[in-house]
Amino acid sequence: MLQFKIVPVTPFEQNCTVLWCDETRQAAIVDPGGDVEHILAAVRAADVEPVKILLTHGHVDHVGGTGELAERLDLPIEGPHRDDDFLIKSLPVQCQMFGVRQQVRPFSTGRWLQEGDSVRIGARELQVRHCPGHTPGHVVFFDAEARLAQVGDVLFQGSIGRTDFPGGDYQQLLDSIRLRLFPLGDDVEFIPGHGPMSSFGAERRSNPFVRDALS
Repeated sequence: MLQFKIVPVTPFEQNCTVLWCDETRQAAIVDPGGDVEHILAAVRAADVEPVKILLTHGHVDHVGGTGELAERLDLPIEGPHRDDDFLIKSLPVQCQMFGVRQQVRPFSTGRWLQEGDSVRIGARELQVRHCPGHTPGHVVFFDAEARLAQVGDVLFQGSIGRTDFPGGDYQQLLDSIRLRLFPLGDDVEFIPGHGPMSSFGAERRSNPFVRDALS
């Protein structure tokens, strides 16, 4: 099965996640926003072999440690969707905007992802859902067998992602959640970019932004 360890990083308390295949012990590091030594400690504690970095979107709190981690471990980078290229290229500006003082190394993704793609972690296959709204190129990773999704900043327990940053679109975000995430099933648990886990069913019933009563 797919196993995971959530590693909150940086003052933003962003949920970097180590995802690994229990059969092969191969792992992906999802959204390494910073605090690289902290992430590496979690990898060692899980006794897994990192084989790639996966990115849900291009905001600095999710990608700030990507360049350093990719260089140190010689890892390929997959994601997000090409529509977030402008955000990755603007990392120095984002650092100024959000008061990020850490050293953020530039990087280039090796594979842009789009709706219908898949990514592999050992023997596990994760489906890619393009879910714009928080950013234009935001993607979600979904393991259908494990009933687990890594949703970045699209959806949170009781809330949704911000849409007031460049490229954000409120209606597009609502559509992404209702049309591309909720149909995956009420039983699907998700790891958000910040805060505690939840399930699509719980959010469909009670989230004030996207619950069924508001459809």
